[in-house]
Amino acid sequence: MIRRDEFEDSVAAIAPPLERNIRSLMSRRARERMEAGFVDRAAAAIAAFAGSMWSVLVHAIVFSAWILINIGLLPIVRSWDPSLVVLAMIASVEAIFLTTFVLMNQNRIAKLDDERAEMTLQISLLAEYEMTKMAEVVSAIARHLNVAPKERSELDNLTNEVEPEKVLEAIRETRPD
Repeated sequence: MIRRDEFEDSVAAIAPPLERNIRSLMSRRARERMEAGFVDRAAAAIAAFAGSMWSVLVHAIVFSAWILINIGLLPIVRSWDPSLVVLAMIASVEAIFLTTFVLMNQNRIAKLDDERAEMTLQISLLAEYEMTKMAEVVSAIARHLNVAPKERSELDNLTNEVEPEKVLEAIRETRPD
């Protein structure tokens, strides 16, 4: 994770509106983390640990020691699970819980991603609408000044508003299934 001073240095070198947007998004992400309930934070922490090299290391040590002790190759204590059935049961139960925590974390992340995608779509639609209106203004100025564009059809296409439903239909029709 980037340190705050590194973030401050990298943001200082960019345009103020972009800096404001980055700060706003970083603030929102921090707020989302703070507003997450205990269960969500716990699931995220467990999923993060389970997906780390530390988890691999801990499991390798514990399982190796368990196996070596119980098959008699590491006689530091008396064997308590010579058939390794208890180890298999513990590993199975752990897998069930880890899967649940990972799925809980993925669901939370998917919800946040959906919200961000919706925001991106709305901003893109607004930007497209604004650009269409700007093209209409430029076209009106060009007509007023008797300046003819090289290709009238291109200018006409720029001043047509995009209908999101039709775009989605076209995407669905052309997408190979």
